[in-house]
Amino acid sequence: MAASSNHSPPSDVCLLLRAHAEARWLSHEVVPVLRELEHEESEPQEQLGAALAYLEVLWIESRKRAGETDAAYAELDATAVNGDRPLHAKARGYHAVVRSLRESLGLRVGRLLGAPCGPAVRARISDRYANS
Repeated sequence: MAASSNHSPPSDVCLLLRAHAEARWLSHEVVPVLRELEHEESEPQEQLGAALAYLEVLWIESRKRAGETDAAYAELDATAVNGDRPLHAKARGYHAVVRSLRESLGLRVGRLLGAPCGPAVRARISDRYANS
């Protein structure tokens, strides 16, 4: 069966793909950096500022991906269910799981980025973005 190039995938499939991509991004990119930073003893003090800045950049990218996933959810929400109801339900359920993961990681990221750190570390993070 050949796929037609002028048909876009159904909104439930789009949401499943977006949610899966976001979950992989969070799990493979954000979580390892969070774990490193949460175990500060493994991170040399002079590299802490760079690691926090990197986490902030990753989180900015994560927010962009979350917006894309939520847009796919909104598109699914706006369409009538005239196809595969179980697939619709699975897409909505997967979105809820990814949203929960996103929120729990957001709390951890917030603690790290909002945590009191020395003025030198804060200045290096601010300078990095001010010069961009």
